[in-house]
Amino acid sequence: MPGGRLTQEERRQIALGVADGLAYAEIARRLDRPTSTVTREVTRNGGPTGYRADLAHRATERRAHRRRQAAPRDAQAPADTPGRDEAAVREYEETFTTLLMEQGLPKMMSRVLTCLFVTDAGSLTAAELGRRLRVSPASVSKAIAFLEVQGLIRRERDERRREHYSVDNDVWFQAMVATARANARLAETARQGVGILGPDTPAAVRLENVARFVDFVGESITRAAEQAREILYINTEATPTPPTEPGTDRGPSAERRAR
Repeated sequence: MPGGRLTQEERRQIALGVADGLAYAEIARRLDRPTSTVTREVTRNGGPTGYRADLAHRATERRAHRRRQAAPRDAQAPADTPGRDEAAVREYEETFTTLLMEQGLPKMMSRVLTCLFVTDAGSLTAAELGRRLRVSPASVSKAIAFLEVQGLIRRERDERRREHYSVDNDVWFQAMVATARANARLAETARQGVGILGPDTPAAVRLENVARFVDFVGESITRAAEQAREILYINTEATPTPPTEPGTDRGPSAERRAR
């Protein structure tokens, strides 16, 4: 049923749809399922070229068995905010992780980044990440190193000299700037080809058009990212109200007294 676990028959329908080259949205529509469910199912079970219904079903059963045999609840990291639907949060984490994987980020790196984003503090130690994701310290360390190189997380030390890894608003800004830099390098390389192939040749004209296009897109991305950082970000830190000195209360009662 929609919203529940995929059945073996549904997985066979997904496999047939993938083999026929159908879009995930079309497969999901035929199954009356969210597109994200089909996308996640295929991505985590071999991808479009390696998806096999029976293998995917057995792998899902093994994962469910491992979750039932997992560490007791008190050994896990507590939820950030009591009262949240933990099952819904886990489902959302899987959806966000799958999206990052579709955009080219490796699976463990996607899981770590998602974990940091959905944590209210936005900052965790390597040990906390390992407990939350139930993975080895080595896996966390490798993912962190990759994400740091990409500029997607920051490393900080607290007063006890423990290292914390965090994300903030600038993550996406830096990612956009990195995209713009990559475009600039592509434009530069394309123009080198213009000089080598000769400015009047069809190949050179083609490369010049590539250079102009990516130049324009790169400049637009940088400009839009800078504007967005200035005007769209919401400050999540509470701004304290400055204390009022005695005799300077300008609240409603003070205004009434002034009248």
